[in-house]
Amino acid sequence: MSCIWAAFHTWGQLRGRLTQGSRDAQLQSILNKHSNKNMGKVSLRRVMCWSFSAAAVLLHGCAVVTAPGFDFADPKLRTSITLGQYVPGDPNNPPQGVITPITPALVQAQALTRPKGPPPGIEQLFGEAKPYTIGPSDIISIVVYDHPELLPLGGQVIGGSSDPTGISAAPGFIVDQDGTIFYPYARRIKVAGLTESQASELVATRIQNVIKDPQVTVRISSFRSRRAYVEGEVRSPGTQIFTDVPMTLTDAINRAGGITSTGDRSAVTLTRNGVTTPIDLVRLQESGVNPNRILLESGDLVLVRGREESKVYVMGEVSRQAALPMRNGRMSLNEAIAEVGGPNLTTANTGQIYVIRNTGNDTPAIFHLNASSPAALALAESFPLRPRDVVYIDPVPLVQWNRILSLVLPSAQAVGTIRSIANP
Repeated sequence: MSCIWAAFHTWGQLRGRLTQGSRDAQLQSILNKHSNKNMGKVSLRRVMCWSFSAAAVLLHGCAVVTAPGFDFADPKLRTSITLGQYVPGDPNNPPQGVITPITPALVQAQALTRPKGPPPGIEQLFGEAKPYTIGPSDIISIVVYDHPELLPLGGQVIGGSSDPTGISAAPGFIVDQDGTIFYPYARRIKVAGLTESQASELVATRIQNVIKDPQVTVRISSFRSRRAYVEGEVRSPGTQIFTDVPMTLTDAINRAGGITSTGDRSAVTLTRNGVTTPIDLVRLQESGVNPNRILLESGDLVLVRGREESKVYVMGEVSRQAALPMRNGRMSLNEAIAEVGGPNLTTANTGQIYVIRNTGNDTPAIFHLNASSPAALALAESFPLRPRDVVYIDPVPLVQWNRILSLVLPSAQAVGTIRSIANP
């Protein structure tokens, strides 16, 4: 990747050599053979030819010259054909300043270190379903058999507080914020935290002094006390109300219309009590873990992130440079190159394909793939990329040489034009 830098470095060294004694001898020889009028042109031509010839020789084999601060894992193996089977201690995070070759040994080591089972923090979200208990703002109906006079008046909602949720209310008694209701002959009864059967027994106990052997049934007419929130890349983001049927993570997402085509199933987060836990639904399924084991609680926030937040950047000598969104957090090196139309057949050096990965340190990690042979495509398919990775394909030396000429020759022509004007 540093061929241009190496060429200009050589150019500087050649110019430095001309400032030494050899330059004086060359200039004296030129003066003896040519007139003063042509001296500047001949010297310029000779210096340019000498410099470009040396730079061309350097560029011929500079495809594996590394940038300052980087080197191959094995400095003795500098050819683009064989880079050895070096595998760092952590195959996913190689040491800084080292270009790690993508080899079968590296791909196998990465596969072995791939985590198995659910990620940390997920198991604490697993739970067993519990019976629904009455809470503030719920609406309950109370029926005492053979005593229709105790039904709510005209089927209206009866309660000591207004409806704070905006959810349509069903006939019955609204549970106040302190968890109580007012019921005839029983006065204030605290029903919050009780199941329907427990509330039925409590009401029967409180009115048995007035009604002999009362048969009481308490039912929740409207569930309004507990809710979760589903946001992000779902079709109907918003509030999801808990009912007597326990709500799992997949239930909440499905109630919100499911994940959209731009959603990332590997980038789901669950925030509970100020703690956010990332959830990779694809990984859970690959590990044989049913996401329905994750039970939601009141106040949980589920966020489904979009694919646009996880991109891979393909640059260099490709048919079309682009930023590619990953598919559910997955994309191989082979897929990334194919998505942009593959390497440019006229300018790309398929032996110099690099993956630059930001590891959070000052120096990124760099992986190198020699795709000169078709067998390398199997390695590219088995090499997984990460979000924000940069895939770069180097140009062939001739293309680099032509680009250097396109930058230098206009300046040389300008100098020649100025000289011809000054010395007509």
